Amino acid sequence: MTLRRGACLLMGFALLGGCNLSLPLQGRAPQEVSHRTSSFEPLAEAPQSEILSNLIQRRSVIAEDSALGDVARVALSSGARPSEAKLRTAKLRAEAENKNWLPTIGPVVSLTSLGDVLASLVVDQVLFDHGRKKAEREFAWADVEVAAVTLSQDMNDRVFTALSLYVTALRGQEKAQVGDRAMRQMRAFNRIVAGRVTGGVSNLGDLRMVEDKTQSILSMRDTAKDEATAALAELEAMTGTRFDGQPVAALAGLHDDGGAPLEVLKADAEAKRSVAQATIQRASLLPGLNASGTVSNSGSSATLEASGETGIGLGTGGKLKAIEASKETARRQVAEAQEDAARKQSRLEQRIASQQRQQAEAQRLAQQGQETYRLFQAQFRAGQRSVLEVVNVYEQSVRRALEGVDAKYDVILAQLELARDMGLLADGDAI
Repeated sequence: MTLRRGACLLMGFALLGGCNLSLPLQGRAPQEVSHRTSSFEPLAEAPQSEILSNLIQRRSVIAEDSALGDVARVALSSGARPSEAKLRTAKLRAEAENKNWLPTIGPVVSLTSLGDVLASLVVDQVLFDHGRKKAEREFAWADVEVAAVTLSQDMNDRVFTALSLYVTALRGQEKAQVGDRAMRQMRAFNRIVAGRVTGGVSNLGDLRMVEDKTQSILSMRDTAKDEATAALAELEAMTGTRFDGQPVAALAGLHDDGGAPLEVLKADAEAKRSVAQATIQRASLLPGLNASGTVSNSGSSATLEASGETGIGLGTGGKLKAIEASKETARRQVAEAQEDAARKQSRLEQRIASQQRQQAEAQRLAQQGQETYRLFQAQFRAGQRSVLEVVNVYEQSVRRALEGVDAKYDVILAQLELARDMGLLADGDAI
């Protein structure tokens, strides 16, 4: 009889728990098997998350069949991903909290004054808790969302770092190529001026000036080569893969997929978590109602108890107001994050537009410099220009060509930075 009463009591408490939250549906249709599971896949029994859906639907602006796409893919697959482990841990905690409405069962073994051992089973069920259990579940779900956005930020940061190193290496290689061509021409100028000095047409000062300009270009070329070598070495250390410099072009355009920047998504998730935490704190200050029952070898009993974690005192009202104010603070932090993200996005867009204009201007000036150099060279052969005038014009054209290279890659780096902030450097289902 004792065991039967205990079983009935357990069933009763389970039904009481079901009043607070409906039981999960049974007999669901089998899900389609996916060959690649994203880290952003929500929990089966968790409520629909707009943040997780947003993250998993994001698509990279990097073309898969491009050189940048190869680097991004390797960087994404070679990461240690500590934030992925944190997301997995948060999911496990949320899964555990999802069952917090069920009654708790614990054995109690005590020794009576007569020396007898009394074994009992205590069952406790929360009937009314001012929304604490629900807030605990919401806190755990929001914690999953925060961890998911953090993972997306980490992976986009990693891809951005790899792509930045690759673009820096390409910049150094292209500038070194410009320097190599310039060095061949400057050595030719050196031979011409040296011959003119030997023939008494020019003086040693002219030769020294040409040598100084040659050394300046040589230094720029060697610096560019060192930057390219260092960037490729760092990229190899980061990904474990050696890349050959393949030409890249500016991104075709950052598509607007309607997704908020990752910083805004994280602020939204953190606000949800803060509101849930405030609700938990509020519930701990107010008394709740618990039902408990004990089943032992000497009989069974059941009780209703109204209690709270802390007693109600003179400062309770102030604490409750402070908790409510913390909820408003969390909401305002989301608005502030939206404003900051909009300002940063606008600043980057303006910078990209400005750098594109600078690139076009640098290319125009470099072309004009080449045309001016060819004109001076023809005039020098006709005896209308001195060799130093030709050297000065050529050096200026080389510097303009180098400025054009810098402007070209500055545009790409700015576009990558904007794509990183928008979370568009990696497909959501690939993270």
